Amino acid sequence: MARTHLYLVRHGEQDPSSDHAPDGGLSRLGREQADRLGRRLAAVPFAAIHHSPLARAEQTAGIVAGHLPHVPSHACDYVADRTPVPSPGQRDGYPERWHAWLEGVPEDERDVDAVALQGAVDHFGVAGEQDRNELLITHNFVIGWFVRHVLDAPTWRWIGLNQANCAITIVQWDDARPPTLVAFNDTGHL
Repeated sequence: MARTHLYLVRHGEQDPSSDHAPDGGLSRLGREQADRLGRRLAAVPFAAIHHSPLARAEQTAGIVAGHLPHVPSHACDYVADRTPVPSPGQRDGYPERWHAWLEGVPEDERDVDAVALQGAVDHFGVAGEQDRNELLITHNFVIGWFVRHVLDAPTWRWIGLNQANCAITIVQWDDARPPTLVAFNDTGHL
C-alpha cells in the first residue's frame, strides 16, 4: 500500500516592519523558526519542497533546504497565498458571522469557491505507486483548507484552523483509505 505524506508548514514569522506586504521577508525570529524546522525535518526523505512564491515562504524554504541539500525546491503556485471565499450562490453555506470579514478579503487573495485550493488538494493529495513525502511551505488558509478537506468538514470550516509559524501539519493519502490527519500544528521543535 503506497502512502503520500504531505508536510504542510506555514512560513516563518514575517518581518513586522514590512506591514505584512506580499514581498515582506522573514523577521529574525522567522529565520530562527525556519532553521529549527529544517533541523527537525532533516531526516525525512522528501521528494521535493514546494513553496509559495511570496518572499516569506521562499526564504523559509531556502533555510529549510539548507538542511535538506539533495531535495529539489521550487516556487509553486498551488501553494500560493489564497483565501477561499464563497460565490453569491454559496454564501449561505458560511455562517453569517463571517460574511462581513469575507467581503473584506483583498481581491488578489480571493479564491472564489476555493477552486484553486481544491486544485491543490487534487494535485498533491494522491497516493502513487510508491511512498512519497512532500514538503509544502505555504500560508495559514491553504493549510486550513487541506485539513478541512481531510476531515471532510463543512466548506467554511477552514476558518479558525490557525497554524503557528513553522508548525508542522501532516496529512496522509493511501490507496486503500480516505485521507487522514496525522499531525496538526506541531510546534515541538520551536
